[in-house]
Amino acid sequence: MAGPTTVIPDSVADAVHEFVVYSRRGCHLCEIMLEELEPLCRGRARVQVRDIDTREEWKESFGEMVPVLYSGEEEICRFHLERQAVLNALSSAATRSS
Repeated sequence: MAGPTTVIPDSVADAVHEFVVYSRRGCHLCEIMLEELEPLCRGRARVQVRDIDTREEWKESFGEMVPVLYSGEEEICRFHLERQAVLNALSSAATRSS
């Protein structure tokens, strides 16, 4: 991860949906979540990765409890990717934008 936030680009210039992953350098579970999330989002959503160690408020909020995936203000999953929850969020976003 470079800098406080990293955006994993999608193949659609104006992605309909955005996920935020709170993460930290050297976190094996974080790496796994991102590897599993990327193919689900490709062409459908953007993924923003936030390194919690770059902001004190993130560090205080999450501590050792990463990775955490958010869709808007809603926590989707923590520690391990919940594939169906991600697909549900993508489906809901697609329904709202139609």
